Amino acid sequence: MVTLLNKICQTPFVRTAIEDKADLSAFREKPSFRVLAGVFAIAFSYVLGWPMVGLMGIISLKTGNPWFTVIGGPGFYGLSHLVFMAGMVLSGAEYSMIFLRWLTRVSMESLMQKFGT
Repeated sequence: MVTLLNKICQTPFVRTAIEDKADLSAFREKPSFRVLAGVFAIAFSYVLGWPMVGLMGIISLKTGNPWFTVIGGPGFYGLSHLVFMAGMVLSGAEYSMIFLRWLTRVSMESLMQKFGT
């Protein structure tokens, strides 16, 4: 386990995260309009996903027309996926990478302390 931990610690991503003492200070800054629009799009995609598929099922049952579910269900689910992806593009990977670097540093420091490396 210790040799595996040492190999992981030698990877450039882990090494720089530990050396730079990666933290979450970037989250204290006010997000830009683009980031806020991306987060809104991600949240809105959840409304377009399974709730709309369920609504299409209910409409299909009430009207006796299965095509609402057959066409509308996958259509809304696909649309929700596209809206989610647009939100991810707008939000950018910047905040995800900041969080991932911090999580890597904290995890690796904890494991190194636990296993004494």
